[in-house]
Amino acid sequence: MIILIDQDGPLADFEKGFLDAWRAQFPNEHFVPLHRRRTFYVRDDYPKELRDKVESIYFAPGFYLNLPPVNGSLEALKMLVELGHDVRICTSPLSRYENCVLEKYQWIEKHLGRDFTKRIVLSKDKTIVRGKLLIDDKPVIEGEETAEWEHILYDCPYNQEVGNKRRLTWVNWENVLAL
Repeated sequence: MIILIDQDGPLADFEKGFLDAWRAQFPNEHFVPLHRRRTFYVRDDYPKELRDKVESIYFAPGFYLNLPPVNGSLEALKMLVELGHDVRICTSPLSRYENCVLEKYQWIEKHLGRDFTKRIVLSKDKTIVRGKLLIDDKPVIEGEETAEWEHILYDCPYNQEVGNKRRLTWVNWENVLAL
């Protein structure tokens, strides 16, 4: 079975990486702890006057490469491969891609080995990517096509309003996927 897994959120801890960098670079500025996040895009949870600073964090060289893995994510991913599934990292680049595309590849190589970079699918439109399941933290995934995969929602505070999808964490993934 082809299982697509989003990189930023389910595998690479974007939220922790962002908050750590934000608090280090802008210690006197307002910050939004993860449990208070309400929108998918971190910049939308901050006042407009801070958005340039917010974007400066995740557009910076080294940001994506240095994201910590989400606890349990790498072990679960390896287990899915061991179980015989065709696991693909299905990730969307930022529009300002200069650092993020290269660093997404480097992150996979750093944490899963160079061979795993062959499993990366980079697309702004995930609906055109074939697979049985897509594990993603984005509440709604839209695109040019009707996706053939089932969207399994990687559970996060900012996607709690979605009630019609299965939810997964790396603690309960085996029960949710029932593979």
